[in-house]
Amino acid sequence: MRPVDPQIAWTPYTVDLDREEFANRLHEALSVYVTAMDYPRGTEFHRAPMWTEHSTRPGWKAVGACAGQEDTVAPENSVAPVDTSAPLIGIAYGYRGSSDQWWHQQVLHGLRRSGRPQSEISAILDDYFELTELHVHPSGQGHRLGESLLRHLLRDRTERSVLLSTPEVYDEDNRAWRLYRRLGFQDVLRRFRFAGDSRPFAVLGRGLPL
Repeated sequence: MRPVDPQIAWTPYTVDLDREEFANRLHEALSVYVTAMDYPRGTEFHRAPMWTEHSTRPGWKAVGACAGQEDTVAPENSVAPVDTSAPLIGIAYGYRGSSDQWWHQQVLHGLRRSGRPQSEISAILDDYFELTELHVHPSGQGHRLGESLLRHLLRDRTERSVLLSTPEVYDEDNRAWRLYRRLGFQDVLRRFRFAGDSRPFAVLGRGLPL
């Protein structure tokens, strides 16, 4: 990722990324993801095909956060054109949930194992937007960019709710958990383990609009 020059005054702003722009900036977006998650270098090469496939799913939407110089920042609540010279310091995307998707099937099994009645399961899974990825590079943290990305991503969605999964952490003490709780996300499943991953996750959700 291109570094943000600390000597230049800048203000982050969010932008829509259509499929073409997402593909063009995929490596940069994955670099944000790997750095934010503190994953080993090379992880991005394994993730690239998955992110590309996700971008073909119905209802897909992506937004990015750019580090723009103060005099180039778009007015609040407007959609700025993508500035290809501005570093990408945040990425978020998701798509409409569907019963043929792996994540949906995993959560469905978890809800059934938890003893939820079918009526409640249907209410949770019948009409939702899956927040698949939300990441902010450490150089962009401290500006509430996660919230800006999430609000931009969920703007004008037609689904009834939004669902996400996030790793469990002690006392919910990290930026992601604080963001989700601040925006009203509630527990759907706790200490849930997806197939092939030994880590416990929480599945959280809330109604839309945000």
